[in-house]
Amino acid sequence: MKLTRLMLALVAPALAACTTTEEANQALKSRFVGQPSDAFFTQYGAPLSEFSLNNGGKVYRWRGGETTRTLPAEYTTIGASDPMAGKTTTKTTTTVSQPNSSTTVTETRTTSSGVTFGGGPQQVMVKPPRVEALFCEAQISTDANGIITSVEATRDTDGQGFSLSRCAEVFGVGK
Repeated sequence: MKLTRLMLALVAPALAACTTTEEANQALKSRFVGQPSDAFFTQYGAPLSEFSLNNGGKVYRWRGGETTRTLPAEYTTIGASDPMAGKTTTKTTTTVSQPNSSTTVTETRTTSSGVTFGGGPQQVMVKPPRVEALFCEAQISTDANGIITSVEATRDTDGQGFSLSRCAEVFGVGK
């Protein structure tokens, strides 16, 4: 019982630190809808593109928080715990023949085969090391006066830390 409480005490803060794209979207909306688009772009950087609307407003595509993280290779151990490791199959064949009436020849042959892994357990790579791109992409719509009418994360990767959202990290959600 004490171990369960200890595990819960250790895991709860980590889970609380996990933020999602939906939480990032809620924070973006509450923070920026009604604000001038210049306030957003001054703080977070220029948009990648913009599209003019017939009503005089604009739709911007913004991307930020770009970084990479290197994930190490993943390995599994084969050998000692492998059910086939060190197993030997033995086959014995006995042949009896009579080349003539006064002679009987009995011949026994034993062959062995087995699976070995260099004398012990070995690590085998199941996933090579890889580099992942992390970023946040948002769509920002404004009215004719440049006031943000909607903002939403449209592409979001995992975060660098425990966060499930790079956008949440970039916009400081959960801090």
